[in-house]
Amino acid sequence: MPITKRAIKKLRHDRARTAQTEKVKTSLRKLIKSMRQKPSSKSLTSVFLALDKAAKIHVIHPNKAARLKSRLSKLLK
Repeated sequence: MPITKRAIKKLRHDRARTAQTEKVKTSLRKLIKSMRQKPSSKSLTSVFLALDKAAKIHVIHPNKAARLKSRLSKLLK
């Protein structure tokens, strides 16, 4: 367990950030799964927005977002 005040604050901050990150990743996985099951241009747009937001807030790497966008857009062709 953390001893110093700063370590206690950091632990609290890390737990909150982890919870937020997990929430974003879970919703992203659900969107990608639904896109793969029923590809449509509407769902592709929502997945693209979610991927861009996740990359912007450093939940996933920007290159991973680009790779997923490329692979998912191939499903519509």
